[in-house]
Amino acid sequence: MKVILNQDVKGIGKKGEIKEVSDGYARNFLLPKKLASEATNANIDTAKQKLAAAEHKKEVEKAEALALADKIKKLSVDCFIKTGKDGRVFGAVTSKEISEALLKQHNISIDKKKISSQSIKAMGSYTAEVKLYANVSASLNVNVSAKSE
Repeated sequence: MKVILNQDVKGIGKKGEIKEVSDGYARNFLLPKKLASEATNANIDTAKQKLAAAEHKKEVEKAEALALADKIKKLSVDCFIKTGKDGRVFGAVTSKEISEALLKQHNISIDKKKISSQSIKAMGSYTAEVKLYANVSASLNVNVSAKSE
């Protein structure tokens, strides 16, 4: 019996795929648990439309990520760190602070989990890697200076 998988099924396939399975397995397990639906012509057409829509959505998201990556490569962010009287640094600049500075200075919202940088514990200029999408990343210049109090 041909079925269209509604969810990923271990050992059978991924969501949206059309698979040939035994009649008993389909009738007794897949169909009652709504893991699959019978592969009629109407169901096959709707599954193909959903698959095409998902592919188009992925392409649009990747194009947006590439455009944002080009924009981020040209930017630099200024972060500030506390220092003592003798120039000694207290604390570090984290990815959360870089994300907040990017939002304040350039109005670009990036999740702190997508910014990978070692904890910056000295003043100077650094680069942070921003992962925007699968295989799409950009380097962001981070300028760290002393906080004026």
